[in-house]
Amino acid sequence: MSPSLDVRPTRGLAFKLAVCILTSATLIFTVAFAYYYRSSKDMLLASVRDNAQNLLRRAVSRLEAPLSAIERVPQFMALKLGQELPAPADLDRDLTDFLTANPDVFGAAAAFEPLVFHGLPRYSPYFCRKNGEIAQVGLGYEEYYELQNWYLVPKVLQKPVWSEPYFDESGGDIVMTTYSVPVMGQTPAGPAFLGVVTADVALDWLRAQVGRISLYNSGYAFLLSRSGVLLSHPDNRLVMRESIFSRAEQFASPELRTLGRRMIAGEEGFARLPDFILGKPAWVAFAPMRLTGWSMGVIVPEDELFAPLRKLGREVAILGGAGFTALLLVIAAIAAHITRPLSRLAATAAEIAHGNLDAPVPLGAGHDEVGALSRSFEQMRLALRDYIADLTATTKAKERLESELKIARNIQMSFLPKRFPPFPEITSFALHADLLPAREVGGDLYDFFLLGPGRLLFLVGDVSGKGVPAALFMAVTKTLIKGNAEQESDPAEILAKVNRELCVDNESMLFVTMFLAILDCDTGEMTFSNAGHNPPARIAPDGTVSWLALPRGLFLGVMEDAVYRTATVTLTPGEKIVAFTDGVTEAQNPAQELFGTDRLLTVLSKAASMPPEVLDAAVMQAATEYAEDAEQADDITVLTLLYRGSDPT
Repeated sequence: MSPSLDVRPTRGLAFKLAVCILTSATLIFTVAFAYYYRSSKDMLLASVRDNAQNLLRRAVSRLEAPLSAIERVPQFMALKLGQELPAPADLDRDLTDFLTANPDVFGAAAAFEPLVFHGLPRYSPYFCRKNGEIAQVGLGYEEYYELQNWYLVPKVLQKPVWSEPYFDESGGDIVMTTYSVPVMGQTPAGPAFLGVVTADVALDWLRAQVGRISLYNSGYAFLLSRSGVLLSHPDNRLVMRESIFSRAEQFASPELRTLGRRMIAGEEGFARLPDFILGKPAWVAFAPMRLTGWSMGVIVPEDELFAPLRKLGREVAILGGAGFTALLLVIAAIAAHITRPLSRLAATAAEIAHGNLDAPVPLGAGHDEVGALSRSFEQMRLALRDYIADLTATTKAKERLESELKIARNIQMSFLPKRFPPFPEITSFALHADLLPAREVGGDLYDFFLLGPGRLLFLVGDVSGKGVPAALFMAVTKTLIKGNAEQESDPAEILAKVNRELCVDNESMLFVTMFLAILDCDTGEMTFSNAGHNPPARIAPDGTVSWLALPRGLFLGVMEDAVYRTATVTLTPGEKIVAFTDGVTEAQNPAQELFGTDRLLTVLSKAASMPPEVLDAAVMQAATEYAEDAEQADDITVLTLLYRGSDPT
């Protein structure tokens, strides 16, 4: 089944070109845009981190500035009290003046070790703001104030400390933190702890300051104590009631727990927050407050952080889509312009493929590749048309020659005797011959005829070359043999006369090898001569195979004065003579190995007892099977004579 000649594609070249270019452009654009988006996101995140940390540093500085100012007064009072204890009225006045001069301070106190202040068992005056006035109030635990943290911690550490935020029920009933400075006096034994001077700061002021800090629309700041307690947060329900660690335990968030540890350790950083904090992805920047040991953080929602980048991405995507649409239209127009002549050329090619070599090829007007292809295709069409015309003429000539060769072969084969047994009335011998030409017309020949009662002439020859010249030379040779054999009875003389006649006007220098013998049917005497031919095989009645010794003789048709000799043997009844041409021994297999005389002897030995026609067929079959698929190089001819003995009749 021949393949279809329909060249119309299901997907045109324009479509494939547009798809390839658009796909490539899309991949390139996508990779470039992804790289740009990722880089921009990282740059934006780094910028937000820097901005948030700078904002935190400024906020921390702004919060620590008043606290630092507040620290200086208690430190000065503690230093003065360590040098000389004033009268109680003077101490009360100093505390009142301290509150009056520092409106950010809610309360102030001075507390002493028992019996230190003018021999009093305990003394701890406390002044705070109440109803807009500065008033002295009791602590509510005057008998054991030395056990409170604001007193005990600076005593132990002997350095100023800020306390953890706490709710003061005895003073102002507010959340506050206390700055405590130890009062150290000099004794003969060395420095001695005398008491503390404190300054209370309400966290409402601090929370208000933190609450003013914001970043983006919904970002906010928060404040942690040294233990992680929320001191400031937009949700008041969490202030002083929750810590960052309690929130981490509540939501089983190790990320939040790690963040809390970093913040209370005084680290500064920028980290991703768990989504449950805001219900969406968010980031937090945090920085420590060195004076109090607290930590401040600012939370930034990720959607607000990357909102400008997402907006830019949408705009780029819209512009990219519009650009791809325009690119598609341009590619389609260019592809159609390029492929239109190719489509016409493909249609013409299909018509030519169906055999119409006169179909005109559309020639492109341009000098581009399509125009060059059209001109080359037109040249190919013209060359193909001429070739087809030449091939048609050659085919016709070949067919005519083959027909003539067949006729010549039939004529040649008609020259050869083909009726077997040739002399059925004669029982003293049996004879069979066969010839397989290498081409339609070969150059081998064989012949046999009676020269008179009881005398048989038989021969096998091989003309050099093949084809009609060899066949004509063979016919001439066969005619000359028969003509001269009627005049001569000696095989050598017959060959000599034939040789002289063949040498006349033999310009093509064709020649013939030949074995010629004359058998006396009554006595079995066989006289024979040789003109450069292969020695025939001699098969004894017991099956022994040997080569017949031939007298030397030159090819027929080469040298006019060539000399030939006659030899004589006597055949015994049952003995065979097998004459053949070199087409048998020189038959080649596909490996170009010769059949050879050894294989021929083997075949003859196996078929020694067979009648002549069976023996000839065995030799032919062995030679052709050995050649397998290899082309037959030469004509193959075999002639077998069986001498049975004199005819009793």
